[in-house]
Amino acid sequence: MSRRRKGSEEAWIPKTKLGDLVQQGLITIDKIFQNNLVVKEKEVIDQLLPQLAEDVITIKMVQQMTASGQRSRFKAVVIVGADGFLGVGNSKNKEVGPAIRKAIDRAKLSVIPILRGCGSIECGCGGTHSVPFKTEGKCGSVRIRLIPAPAGIGLACADKVKQVLKLAGIEDIWSKTFGDTRTSENLVKATFDALKNAHRYNFNV
Repeated sequence: MSRRRKGSEEAWIPKTKLGDLVQQGLITIDKIFQNNLVVKEKEVIDQLLPQLAEDVITIKMVQQMTASGQRSRFKAVVIVGADGFLGVGNSKNKEVGPAIRKAIDRAKLSVIPILRGCGSIECGCGGTHSVPFKTEGKCGSVRIRLIPAPAGIGLACADKVKQVLKLAGIEDIWSKTFGDTRTSENLVKATFDALKNAHRYNFNV
């Protein structure tokens, strides 16, 4: 269910030149990424990717010692995505709701296009059900390798990785993980990093 309200969209007053262009309908999401433009307003993504879905990865309580005593806060990790687009964000707050909403806003600002293809030698269908070639990513002690799989294999990976790949529109994959993969946040961010690095490998080719 979308958290965006129609009234807030109507009241949006762009604060950047890019926001002005989007509001006037003078630029597309593809042009933004082709020209490496930085999105600083979540409303840009709201308007250009209205089909964006949200998925909460983890919500956990974190505690911090301060001069006045122990302070507890909630930390939320969220992914947003549509067919071929994905973003990850996290936030802390003393209440769960605000932590999730802020994490969603940050995830929207991190949205990137996902490079999809059929890099499997066994398949070679030329479709976009997997990734075009092997790609790796890391976060903290966690490292992940995404390997193209033929159509019909499905997502042969950990559950948290499945959440990310499903939202990105990837249907078939093999994966190998290294490090402390019990840390869901790092595993998700490593997967996001691997998908982001696919563009770097493609450029180098």
